[in-house]
Amino acid sequence: MKTFHCDRCQQHVFFENVKCESCAALLGYVPELSEVCAFEPAGDNLWRNLHPDANGALHKQCNNYALENVCNWMLPADSTESLCSACSLTHTIPNLSQPENRVYWYRLETAKRRLLYALSGLGLRVDSRRTNPETGLQFEFLEDGGVGEKVLTGHDNGLITMNIAEADDAARERLRTEMHEPYRTLLGHFRHEIGHYYFDRLVTGTHWEEPFREKFGDERADYAAALQTHYAEGPPADWDQSYVSAYATTHPWEDWAETWAHYLHIVDTIDTAAACGLELNPDARNEPTLTESTPIENVSFDNLMKRWFPLTYALNSLNRSLGLADAYPFTLAPAVIDKLRFVHKVVAQAGTQQDTMPKQISESAGS
Repeated sequence: MKTFHCDRCQQHVFFENVKCESCAALLGYVPELSEVCAFEPAGDNLWRNLHPDANGALHKQCNNYALENVCNWMLPADSTESLCSACSLTHTIPNLSQPENRVYWYRLETAKRRLLYALSGLGLRVDSRRTNPETGLQFEFLEDGGVGEKVLTGHDNGLITMNIAEADDAARERLRTEMHEPYRTLLGHFRHEIGHYYFDRLVTGTHWEEPFREKFGDERADYAAALQTHYAEGPPADWDQSYVSAYATTHPWEDWAETWAHYLHIVDTIDTAAACGLELNPDARNEPTLTESTPIENVSFDNLMKRWFPLTYALNSLNRSLGLADAYPFTLAPAVIDKLRFVHKVVAQAGTQQDTMPKQISESAGS
């Protein structure tokens, strides 16, 4: 993700901010510009965009921004919609009679918006199920019910269900520990589940099917049986030689989704580092070095990997200096890197086909 600044005072701001902490200007994300912009009041609940590329255009807040305080996206003043393109994808929200659920809703929407920003940057089309009932996307944020009524986070033909317990930091950490996972985040869940969605959109029934089966296995294998075997027997002892995570060993669909999510981790983190101009230039020659901050739309997969390893070394070293667990608790075997390369090629081709959207990965980067 790129860096953002307040258009009024040039203070650094974050993607999630609603107010500049320096000059108190209202902030809002404008998808058409891919920018967090500063706004001034224009009367009648409208706001004038102060971004130099906006030419003073008028906007209105998404209803979930103006009324619910769980969003920070803006719409054109003349839009007939009341919800932004991100919020309109959510079909079911948590029960707000429970006070803590509003916090969980906010966290879910925040992670979802970051996901959508990344997908847009990759040139990946996102259609709402409302406008495209056949292949559109929809989210439901649900909580467990009575005894035995458990909500399973998952994907089903464009419907992504998230158990709101994943937005509870303590509950999510407890699950991570119980399941012996090195990494479990809300954004990671969104990236994983959207991977299932794009498998259906980009791989199923395309020329990518056979190459996929060569690398990931045959997805036509019985999924329910594979899942039962995984939870009964666990992953193979040497799973890390071929898979990015233990859960990826469950079934080729899960291998794809875990690898897809990992690819988004890599691209977004490198993009952020590049936007910040981050470099590693130690005095000792045998230390990891990162002297390139070229925007990722101009680099190949090999270049991404070359930059990724020194960056993760720095991230983990910084975390350890703060007394925190490693930010990146993974090792990538050659077979895993090969699978990541496959995901990169699929994304690259899909991105070039959506030439009406901004792209971060070009077809030339598919090598």
